[in-house]
Amino acid sequence: MASFVNVLKQTDIFYGMNATQLELVSNLCQERTFSAGEIIFPEGAASDELYVIIQGEVEIQVNPALVSKPEASSLPASTIATLRRGQSFGEIALVDQGLRSATARSGQNNTRVLVLPSEELRSLCQTYPPFGYLLMFNLAADLALKMRSTDLLIREELLYRPLNLHDRPPETGK
Repeated sequence: MASFVNVLKQTDIFYGMNATQLELVSNLCQERTFSAGEIIFPEGAASDELYVIIQGEVEIQVNPALVSKPEASSLPASTIATLRRGQSFGEIALVDQGLRSATARSGQNNTRVLVLPSEELRSLCQTYPPFGYLLMFNLAADLALKMRSTDLLIREELLYRPLNLHDRPPETGK
């Protein structure tokens, strides 16, 4: 458990928490290990856990067929982020219980993660409001950073991709 506290202490969403608060969170943690290429959770799955990386890499991937033209169904998943030690993913499960918006896939052998059940973490937030405020504030900051990064990727894709003939506006005849 002490090693879980050390990992949590280095995680952005637990920034500023005291030893007692980190100990409460560490009591909820389970450790899991994944092989390279193994799916941690698929896009579209139920979201009920938050993850913190202890060791290794996790690739966050989206399926282009879900938002693209039918011919995109043969395209491979697109990696939009690679996360490493101390980073968290699956945080949206703390806010809503919707479906996963991306796939999380182990990028290396022996990728180790802490798994925190979102329902139990939300219960801690309700039981200890100062803890809940700090966690939700840190979560909002972390998600804002990830949204800005994703926004930049979208802008780069829109601005720098080669123009497809089908994307051009029709000629006006002038």
